[in-house]
Amino acid sequence: MTDIQKRLFALADPANAELQRRLTPGLQSGQYLGIRFPDLRRLAREIGGSDEANAFLRSLPHQYFDENNLHAVLISNIRDFNACVAALNAFLPFVDNWSACDTLGPVCFKKHADEALPHIRRWINSAHAYTCRFGIGALMKYYLDERFDPEYLSWAAAVRSDEYYVNMMVAWYFATALAKQYDAALPWIENKKLAPWTHNKAIQKAIESYRVSPEHKEALRKLKVQLAS
Repeated sequence: MTDIQKRLFALADPANAELQRRLTPGLQSGQYLGIRFPDLRRLAREIGGSDEANAFLRSLPHQYFDENNLHAVLISNIRDFNACVAALNAFLPFVDNWSACDTLGPVCFKKHADEALPHIRRWINSAHAYTCRFGIGALMKYYLDERFDPEYLSWAAAVRSDEYYVNMMVAWYFATALAKQYDAALPWIENKKLAPWTHNKAIQKAIESYRVSPEHKEALRKLKVQLAS
C-alpha cells in the first residue's frame, strides 16, 4: 500500500463502510473503507499541496471508494484556478458514483466565476454521466444567486439522459432555481421544457423545500404531468 492508503486504512470504519455500500452501490464490498468525511477532510488539509498528495492526484484510477472521495476533497481545496481545472479534467472521467461527484466543490470557482463558465458548459455537455452531473451541480452552486443569468437555465434544461443521477441533478437544479429565481425558472416548468420524469421530480423537490413559499408550492402542484406507464 502507498502511504496515503495506509493512512486511509487507519481511518476505516467497517460499520460506516456498509452504509457507504448501500448508499452508493456499484463497487465490490471490499472497496468501501467507511471513512467519515470529517476525518477525510482533516487528512486532506494535512497532506494538501505536498509531493505525496500531488503523486496521489496523478495515480488514477484509484482502487477504493474513499480514495476517490479524498481525491475530490483535495481538488476542491486547490486555490490556483488553472491547476484546479486541469485536476478536474484528469479526474472526472474516472468518477463513477454520486458521492465523489458531489464532493467536488472547487473553492477557487468563487473568485473565478467568469473563467469557470466555459468549462462548466463543456462539462454539462459531456456524455459521461458524472462529468455532466458535476457541471450541472457547479451551475447550481455558484450561479443561482448574484451571478445568475436566465440563459443558464437553458443549459440544464437541454440535458437529456437515460442516467438516473444526471436527471436527478437536473431536477435538483430546477428545484433550487424555483427557490432562488422563481420568476425566471417557472416558465420552464409551465411550458414543460424538461423531460417528464425530471419535470415532476423538480416540482417534488421544490415542494419539499422550505425555501419555496406555500403559494408557489400550490401553483407547482398543479403543473405535474402524467407519466407514461
